[in-house]
Amino acid sequence: MSFFKRETTELDKVREVEVEIRELVRRDISGLRPDLEADSDLVTNNISSLLQRVAGTSVQEIERLIAELQSLREKLRTKGEHVRREVVQYAALSQAAMQSTKTIAESMSRWSCGRS
Repeated sequence: MSFFKRETTELDKVREVEVEIRELVRRDISGLRPDLEADSDLVTNNISSLLQRVAGTSVQEIERLIAELQSLREKLRTKGEHVRREVVQYAALSQAAMQSTKTIAESMSRWSCGRS
């Protein structure tokens, strides 16, 4: 019977150790929970800050691209006006050349008719 008592005593000691370990773990976990919540808030704030920086950078890049596109649009408008003026001048010059050629042709035709 002493053998059984000793086993029971050792088993009780093991159980007591297990209970102490569980209590220790519970205390550690309950002590960590506020830290976990604080860490969670910190992570949330860091993510929020990161997203704001990334979004801010993206918005700045978009605004820069819009300004660049507006500048290019103005340059194209100016170049378009220049090309339009050049075409009008070319058309006027071409018309004058055609009129001069017609006049010369008529003069030559009269001159050759007068010689015959």
